[in-house]
Amino acid sequence: MKLKNFVEELQWRGMIHDVMPETETHLMETMRAAYVGFDPTADSLHIGNLVPIMLLSFYQRCGHKPIALVGGATGMIGDPSGKSAERNLLDEAALRHNQECVKNQLSQFLDFSSGAENQAVLVNNYDWMKEFSFLDFIRNVGKHITVNYMMAKDSVKTRLSGESADGLSFTEFTYQLIQGYDFLHLYRNMNCTLQMGGSDQWGNITTGTELVRRIAGGKGYALTCPLITKSDGSKFGKSEGGNIWLDANRTSPYKFYQYWLNTSDDDAEKYIKIFTFLDKDTIDELVAEHKEAPHMRLLQKRLAQEVTTTVHSAEEYEKAVKASEILFGNSTSEDLKMLDEKTFLDVFDGVPQAEISKEEIKSGIDIIGALAEKTGFLKSNGEARRALKENSISVNKEKVSDDFSVSETDLINGQFVLLQRGKKNYFIIKVV
Repeated sequence: MKLKNFVEELQWRGMIHDVMPETETHLMETMRAAYVGFDPTADSLHIGNLVPIMLLSFYQRCGHKPIALVGGATGMIGDPSGKSAERNLLDEAALRHNQECVKNQLSQFLDFSSGAENQAVLVNNYDWMKEFSFLDFIRNVGKHITVNYMMAKDSVKTRLSGESADGLSFTEFTYQLIQGYDFLHLYRNMNCTLQMGGSDQWGNITTGTELVRRIAGGKGYALTCPLITKSDGSKFGKSEGGNIWLDANRTSPYKFYQYWLNTSDDDAEKYIKIFTFLDKDTIDELVAEHKEAPHMRLLQKRLAQEVTTTVHSAEEYEKAVKASEILFGNSTSEDLKMLDEKTFLDVFDGVPQAEISKEEIKSGIDIIGALAEKTGFLKSNGEARRALKENSISVNKEKVSDDFSVSETDLINGQFVLLQRGKKNYFIIKVV
């Protein structure tokens, strides 16, 4: 496979924060192995992890060999970078389970199985750290790095001078040595010469290049990308409900799609370069078209399509689009009934609900009772009759008249009925 210029690719995508001198030349000489570390303290990655994932994916597409390192050992300690307190530590069984889940998600972006020379590899640093005794570690690794060197790192300085009175535990202080040893181990055993990560990892990565130099007499390289920010100053990768996860059970494909669709124009222009595999010409063309008609939100739509399709699937993307149209488009009761329970509740998040027993639904509830007395959606039977006369009432997106009765056949997923007055006034009956 012909090598492409990886550093150049990242430059036009706005994905380089720091890069060690000569990295570009080193990567253009022959296929090289590089690694990125992932924290296995949850059974899913979230979109905050997408930047390092994309780094590895672009790396592989440029002809090089990506190594995804799951930090089983480091996950048992916790990286102080960007943290204000020490994290909870997991046992080995939980870490192994999380590792498998993470590999499944990474395989949406990386080729782990084709047999190609640059096929991706997943490793776990617990495998080489678990046999390492404390005495061996401080004798063989610790003696090569001074405390002054470790104290000068930003991640350590921040925690020591921070507002937290707890300071930094010895366990966390040694984190950079363990991460540095990972680089040394991969350099020796897999000929890995480059470590990549977010800009907050620069200190840990350069500790690794130091160990490669001092212990193995070799040359290691480092490359970091900027930490992603949103133009309004709020945190990327978070919504009001917390993290946006890659696991469909934690964040539904509909919510995932909505997150990207709702990005601002400035952010969409930045994100489409980082989070999609579209080439420069395609992106330049999209940006120009978007600027001519920003109200069409072409950038946001294409960004949401590309990322949702890669993480979930083309089918889940189509479902998410359909679900979005239910609120804003001309969808039918059939479209509604296609929604699974999670997506239905996500689409109608915040819509008021009332509970009605299964028995009542079985025998049928007249529409006036369903609108007023049984649910409180409308204030009175009189108001319900007037709304029906005005032809402004729908059940499951279909207009109904005053002789309509809500029955079991109207249930979405066997448990919901969607009432609507006018275009935007929704109410959910939940059958219990």
